[in-house]
Amino acid sequence: MKIHFLGGAGTVTGSKILIETNNVSILIDCGLFQGLKELRELNRMSLPYAPKDIDFVILTHGHLDHCGWLPKLVQEGFSGKIFCTAPTKEITKLILLDSAKIQEEEAEKANHEHYSKYNPALPLYTVEEAQQVFPLLRVVDKDIAVVLSDKVSFSFFYASHILGACSISLDVEDKTLVFSGDIGQDDDVLLFPTVKPTKADYVFLESTYGNRVHPKNNSMFDLELIINNTYNRGGNLVIPSFAVERVQTLMYLIWQLKNQGKIPDMPYIIDTPMGIDVLQLFLDNRKWHKLNFEECKEMCETFTLISEYKDTIEAIYDKQPKVVIAASGMITGGRVLSYLERYIGKPENTVALVGYQAEGTRGRKLLEGDKTIKIYGQIYPVEATILLVEGLSAHGDQSDLINWLSELEAKPKKIFLVHGENEASEALSIKILDELAIECFIPKRGQVIEI
Repeated sequence: MKIHFLGGAGTVTGSKILIETNNVSILIDCGLFQGLKELRELNRMSLPYAPKDIDFVILTHGHLDHCGWLPKLVQEGFSGKIFCTAPTKEITKLILLDSAKIQEEEAEKANHEHYSKYNPALPLYTVEEAQQVFPLLRVVDKDIAVVLSDKVSFSFFYASHILGACSISLDVEDKTLVFSGDIGQDDDVLLFPTVKPTKADYVFLESTYGNRVHPKNNSMFDLELIINNTYNRGGNLVIPSFAVERVQTLMYLIWQLKNQGKIPDMPYIIDTPMGIDVLQLFLDNRKWHKLNFEECKEMCETFTLISEYKDTIEAIYDKQPKVVIAASGMITGGRVLSYLERYIGKPENTVALVGYQAEGTRGRKLLEGDKTIKIYGQIYPVEATILLVEGLSAHGDQSDLINWLSELEAKPKKIFLVHGENEASEALSIKILDELAIECFIPKRGQVIEI
């Protein structure tokens, strides 16, 4: 059996792991590379393994770095089934349409303003090409075994992280391969704790926060301070946020603060059409999270929900202090850029980062103290206060990752550490060896290993 590490190796983006056996080839996730330019350019390159020869894709969840390359996979010849949970199916559709729309808009803007080195600038894929993925999506509920071929079957089990996210247990040729996908925190305010695997010969474990433990700070209290301080300066608070789960978590915390009278009456805006669509998914998929219907409804009533771009422009030029939650979470695109164009250069404003910022993204650069930011070819000075709200990550930390391995009945033969920058993966490898005496391997992108 060959394992091809096509993405998500040495980086937290572009997740793609191919399992090649004598009679079947299975791709676990099919994500888009983000962040560093040299990674983004990989999105326009063909896979070293022909997509037409891949029989199945299994998605752990619907984030862009796990599903965003599916339109290219289909363009290049893949025609098999794509298995996912019901919420993941709907989130994947939203993510792909949003990704395609942003790419089309940015290509059009680049061509109009002549700031791209490509002439003409072209989207990676169009909305029409994204839609070609949808007929291939097949829904599978968690904890149900699905037979793919002789001696090959898989099942999903709950991973927390975002709505619909699951880890995968894949039985192939008398071996059990477990793919963690992205693992959430056990004390997530919206989602249930992760389900831990009990059997695995080989584990493919994410390592996003493999080198750190989340601080035990009170994220709600941190938000309270940031909102009040920004309001008292007469400024605007912009929170770049992932549209799936993070927006809903922020809504929940702000709703609680508002109910307790701890933050002022002012506009609280959700400006991400996809994030608004995900709210409906929370209503439709209540077995996947903790909130009941009434709580979802009351939470939504606290916010102004913006879908139309003309309302975005109106909100941007509204002079009263406000809190705006807008995608994308790492400031790689989306409507948050429109707010930052106007707000980033004013010292009374605040930008609060609330999740992982991958290497090479605008969010990472702001976090590291860059004094300028480039948006649509223009350079803007950074005068706003840049803050990180820790503890809101949808990823488990080093302790969570090790705890996730704690119920295995027998030691796996090997753990492959994926979906992490090298420093994080190496730190987790040392910790697992020290505490569990299990050998870890950190693959490089493009590496092929036989097991």
